[in-house]
Amino acid sequence: MKQLSSLARLVFAVVLCFSQYAHAQDDILKQLQGISIIEQKVMMPMRDGVRLATDIYRPKTDKPVPIVFSKTPYNFNGWGDGEARPNSYKEALEAVKRGYAYVVQNERGKFFSEGEWDILGPPTTDGYDAFSWMIKQPWSNGKIGTLGCSSTAEWQMAVAALDHPAHAAMVPMGFGAGVGRVGQFMEQGNWYRGGAQQMLFTTWLYGTQTDLLARPLFPKTATSEDLTRVSRFYDLAPEMPKVDWAQGLKYLPVQDIIKNANGQKGIYEKMIVRKPNDPDWYKGGLYHDNMPFGVPSYWFVSWYDVSNGPNLALFNHVRKNGVDAQVRDGQYLVIAPTLHCAYKRATENTVVGERSVGDARLDYDGMIYGWFDYWLKGEANDVLKNTPRVKYYTMGSNKWQTSDTWPPATSEMTPYYLSGGGHANSLYGDGKLTAKPVGKDEKPDSFAYDPAFPVPSYGGNVCCTGTAIQGGSFDQHQMETRQDILVYTTDPFANGVELTGSIETTLYVSSDAKDTDFTVKLIDVYPDGKAYNLDETILRARYRDGFDKEVWMDKGKVYKLTLSPMATSNYFAPGHSIRVEVSSSNFPRFDRNMNTGGNNYSETKGVVAHNQVFHSVQYPSMVRLPIVKK
Repeated sequence: MKQLSSLARLVFAVVLCFSQYAHAQDDILKQLQGISIIEQKVMMPMRDGVRLATDIYRPKTDKPVPIVFSKTPYNFNGWGDGEARPNSYKEALEAVKRGYAYVVQNERGKFFSEGEWDILGPPTTDGYDAFSWMIKQPWSNGKIGTLGCSSTAEWQMAVAALDHPAHAAMVPMGFGAGVGRVGQFMEQGNWYRGGAQQMLFTTWLYGTQTDLLARPLFPKTATSEDLTRVSRFYDLAPEMPKVDWAQGLKYLPVQDIIKNANGQKGIYEKMIVRKPNDPDWYKGGLYHDNMPFGVPSYWFVSWYDVSNGPNLALFNHVRKNGVDAQVRDGQYLVIAPTLHCAYKRATENTVVGERSVGDARLDYDGMIYGWFDYWLKGEANDVLKNTPRVKYYTMGSNKWQTSDTWPPATSEMTPYYLSGGGHANSLYGDGKLTAKPVGKDEKPDSFAYDPAFPVPSYGGNVCCTGTAIQGGSFDQHQMETRQDILVYTTDPFANGVELTGSIETTLYVSSDAKDTDFTVKLIDVYPDGKAYNLDETILRARYRDGFDKEVWMDKGKVYKLTLSPMATSNYFAPGHSIRVEVSSSNFPRFDRNMNTGGNNYSETKGVVAHNQVFHSVQYPSMVRLPIVKK
């Protein structure tokens, strides 16, 4: 009877919780209906005649209002599988309550929008045309702010290059896949890191790309009322079968992974064959650092996102190169210790992966709408005076800090050198990381990289890979028992050390393969031996002389590699150590190099690469660490 009573209480609690959730969902829509004029499935015309499906929520007032605009490839339909989904109205409710019209639009080729879909759509035309349409509406005050995270943020940079007069401010969050080339980064929208494919796009496109053969279309004679009515039972969202991507990403060749999963045919097959310098990267919606930038921006970055390096580089680029002084001075930055787009999910005890980083909460809505109030409403709220130029979270000490620059002026780049007796293989090897340069020639560290048995990704700065990788910080010490991971660790610190800024890596390497990869991880080692990853990077050796050409390796010749910078803010408390791992794979975070020098995307067979990392007077492999001087 006691067991039955416990079960009954559990069932009652579950039912009560669901009932409260359903009531809250219904309440969102009821609140929105009470305070706003709602127009759904408005087919907004673009310059080429294609119409984009748009929902508009605006306050019940005769006065013109500013607009918060979000453009997305995702489904924002309020119905799905025959059930209402009021949760999709949360952003609209927040905006309307604060006196804004909220406009959300699907990219061309997605759901009810006409045309053919490509990543980011063509925002250099569609975004501009949408702005021009909106400011002509009688309810618009002529000021538009763009808002969104991930795919609802990534299109904003390219349209900011057009400097539309109505585009008064923007808030891009987790925006790296909109950045093509900036500074040292040439990732082409996070498709690459160091010339290696970031495999998150394979899994993401499986569920996102549009199969033109299977996409239903409505006649142009259909009215907004017609489309709103039928959207209750046709949400146009394909129901993709679930895939175990931990296994699915192992399939070779890489270009056929989605095909092997019986996924939709789409742009993946076109994009996977592009190289980093392909001209097509410069024809779409990516922002490149030779383009102007004309909009004040409040940037939001995450330490465990896929793109913190290029995101931070873009912030600094715009600070220096905005079209005028107002734009250059109108750039502000927040860096949170969270996963991709997980800012608002921070709690009093924020756990990222399995590492607790403390109370990382912020009033994001208050910050964002204070920003919009200043730029779109013209309120004298002193937002520029009261907002730190850079607000960043330091893990380890678990506190928010501020700075006038990124990185802070107190960060000093300090070299730490790889060292050892030639046996740095695994946690139990003799690898050292030392502030003193190597004073004598040391034997290089050697390991074999077999693409059939790559180093598995465990946590990391990643998103969107389904069952393949759980992003965040995880104890790496069991991984470090592998012989194909070289481990270099400082002695434990007597006094705490804070790293805040970019981590630059220079390796001197050789291989008996024509081409291979070299990977690096930065790690915080606790006194009990737990080793938590902070950031990671990679370089495909064929691109060591630049991403505009491929240069093969000669057997036994030593080459200098400069890897894409990592970034973090982390306090290494007394007793902690800094560790650097070096290997040749981090899969499926990055695709495996098959080591042949061929087109990696079309290969099914690889060769074993015997790789060496040198640390000597002649070949001083090192990391440059941004140590904060107190």
